Amino acid sequence: MIIFHDESCLAYSAPAHPERPARITRSVPLLKERHPDWEWRIPKPASEAALLRAHSRDHVERIRNATRDFDADTPVYPKIYEHALRSAGAAIEAARAALSGERAFSLMRPPGHHATQNRAMGFCYFNNIAIAALDALEDSARRVAIWDFDAHHGNGTEAIVANNSRIAFASIHQFPGYPGTGTKSFAHVTNYPLGPGTPRNQHVEMAKWALEKLVAFNPDLLLVSAGFDAYACDPLVQMMLEREDFSTLGEFLHKIDTPTAVILEGGYSEDLPELIDAFLTAWT
Repeated sequence: MIIFHDESCLAYSAPAHPERPARITRSVPLLKERHPDWEWRIPKPASEAALLRAHSRDHVERIRNATRDFDADTPVYPKIYEHALRSAGAAIEAARAALSGERAFSLMRPPGHHATQNRAMGFCYFNNIAIAALDALEDSARRVAIWDFDAHHGNGTEAIVANNSRIAFASIHQFPGYPGTGTKSFAHVTNYPLGPGTPRNQHVEMAKWALEKLVAFNPDLLLVSAGFDAYACDPLVQMMLEREDFSTLGEFLHKIDTPTAVILEGGYSEDLPELIDAFLTAWT
């Protein structure tokens, strides 16, 4: 397992904001202690050319030169452009590592799956996983699949990849819930909206079905938007998964042969490090 991580991603925060440095600072030592054989690499920032495959030039410039918050959830932090570049770069490098035969995980912030071609929103500035998918298609991949099990719909990812016949996207998420999208499926986009309080076994089975459908797409690369906010104790949603359910999701990945990279999205409970470890341990 290769973990792509740069401690500079801890250098920004806002009081009481749920997407906070502690998500990472508490996860890093736990993973290093329990898995001393895993390799840690500092990723390179994404290039502007990589960003422009997923985002408009105007959007890139807005992030670069921002002076006021994008919305109540998505502040303009000092040097947020550089932080977002590094997070996108980690996703790209994780995908490239997977294509070369490694298991790879991007342990970075900010997350990305809500960012659209032209809008920063929902804690997200650049869409890390869409950028990585489009980079992979420029590299050696003919098809890419994206499995998004974050509890919030990956609206930005869907919007960016929806018209690309070489990418299949599946999102398993709470509805009703932020951002209020993800109720319809079309082309190579499949959404699995689940009501608040959906029983664990039903939720896990839906995630399994979604993954099986993506594998049937015969991708050369599977990218995972790994959000851990469907956990029963997460403060932002009302889902019911437990630690062992994230182990089960990892086991699903362990059983497939498709090269896979995982990118951290959400997850805001105090138990996030344990959830990440359960998932990654089962995967490896």
